[in-house]
Amino acid sequence: MEFRHISVLLEESIEQLRIKPDGIYADGTLGGGGHSFEICSRLSAKGRLFGFDADEDAIAAASKRLEKFSDRTTIIRSNFSNMAEELAQRGVAGVDGIILDLGVSSYQLDDPARGFTYRADAPLDMRMDRRSPRTAADVVNTCSEEELARIIWDYGEERYARRIAGRICTQRLKKPIETTGELAEIIKSAVPAKEKAKTGHPAKKTFQAIRIEVNDELGVLERSLDDMIGLLNDGGRICVITFHSLEDRIVKNIFRKNEKPCTCPPSFPVCVCGKKSRGRVVTGKPIIPSGEEVRENIRSHSAKLRVFERKIDESAHLKIRHTVRDGE
Repeated sequence: MEFRHISVLLEESIEQLRIKPDGIYADGTLGGGGHSFEICSRLSAKGRLFGFDADEDAIAAASKRLEKFSDRTTIIRSNFSNMAEELAQRGVAGVDGIILDLGVSSYQLDDPARGFTYRADAPLDMRMDRRSPRTAADVVNTCSEEELARIIWDYGEERYARRIAGRICTQRLKKPIETTGELAEIIKSAVPAKEKAKTGHPAKKTFQAIRIEVNDELGVLERSLDDMIGLLNDGGRICVITFHSLEDRIVKNIFRKNEKPCTCPPSFPVCVCGKKSRGRVVTGKPIIPSGEEVRENIRSHSAKLRVFERKIDESAHLKIRHTVRDGE
């Protein structure tokens, strides 16, 4: 199956990156190479694009798409959580911009063999990186009922999480649950009839929750954003596109914390915690797709783009150096 993915909020994110021809940029979610292609087309031979993806199919597709820019691209099969380490190994200490297009690609959703979709019967997989040992089948068949309910509630925001978890555990006593079709039918049997008549497949939220658990998507995002902001050169920007409220909340809170990190009580007349702002949140409200984009690509309807700009406080560094000299 050909790798296909429509890049969401493409024009908006490229505009927000404010690409410099000789700059260094990182695409943490390479996918089919849509965002990277637009970045590379704006770079001179002195510029550089580092593309990251853990999916071997995405790496193959992006490599082909970016072939004409081979003189200015480095493609790395790795999760974006390893970005700082991978760049350091290549002698890169800072970048001028980072793009993250989170979530699952159209290719991953549409290829039944990957096990992401409830619309086909295929092995329960859901791994974005097929080198990872833990699959969706492992989660469904080995987690306790309490743990399954927590996953479905926390990551899927599914109101019938306990009923679904209970039904899964009852069914797996008879035989292991091995396919997406089996799981989808179990979920449908646990959801009240009145809910099935509403918009959306009854398995949608549970499949999202299990996918997030398998790939540790929220944990990776939480652990990585601070480091990526730290990678930005002065004036560099990070653009993050999210597709559900759980991701968006993490991005919003971490951006806000980096803009205003002070932990002093409001009653303190001056800051004594010493925590310095690392920059500013560019998007007070997230940028969302236009009506035209949603009509052309329905999967973009929930997308939100948030942007943070790094600002290095040179005066703080000067003050530190001056203090050292005074003490010598």
